[in-house]
Amino acid sequence: MVVTELFLSAFVTLFVVIDPPGCAPIYAGLTKGASAAQARSMALRATLIAAAILLVFALFGQELLGALHIELNSFRIAGGLMLFFIAFDMVFEKRTQRRESRAEKIAQTPEIEDVSVFPMAMPMLAGPGAIAAVMLLMNEAEGWGEMTEVLAALVAVLAITAAALVAAGPLIRLLGDKVEAVITRLLGVLLAALAAQYVIDGLKGSFGI
Repeated sequence: MVVTELFLSAFVTLFVVIDPPGCAPIYAGLTKGASAAQARSMALRATLIAAAILLVFALFGQELLGALHIELNSFRIAGGLMLFFIAFDMVFEKRTQRRESRAEKIAQTPEIEDVSVFPMAMPMLAGPGAIAAVMLLMNEAEGWGEMTEVLAALVAVLAITAAALVAAGPLIRLLGDKVEAVITRLLGVLLAALAAQYVIDGLKGSFGI
């Protein structure tokens, strides 16, 4: 497959928003008491559920906006602002702190054993930021050819996410907390720039600039 500019842009955006390196340590903590087979099964199930959620919004998000009488440019601005706040949290590690806090609450609830649906699939993988990003990317795409590229980027990111979750334990031991924090901050800066571009495009469209 030839890597096009659209595919690369979609891949980077979705990779930064879904954040496989950031989800891996949280998943490792949530599945600490599970066997390797159980952890692997939950990782794959969480990824598949998140994929289904994001695919629905990718394919039918525009119709949903139309039904709610929301203009695309308004969604661009709102989505860009949402992604910017996620980027801000990533740079200052607030996003990681919230994820760890959520993971601790789940771990303290003994009756909840399967974490594949909540909190992994939703809201960690297919959260508001990821839904907004995939809808924006699909709305920017022109024709089925470009839409296919966006969907291919989504599949690629989710495949990486599944691999990161499956290898979460060994991966965290290999990278260490400091390396993971540096990667998260760098991705946050990149996401902030992409989010700003969405807002600029939305304002240009709204005011006919």
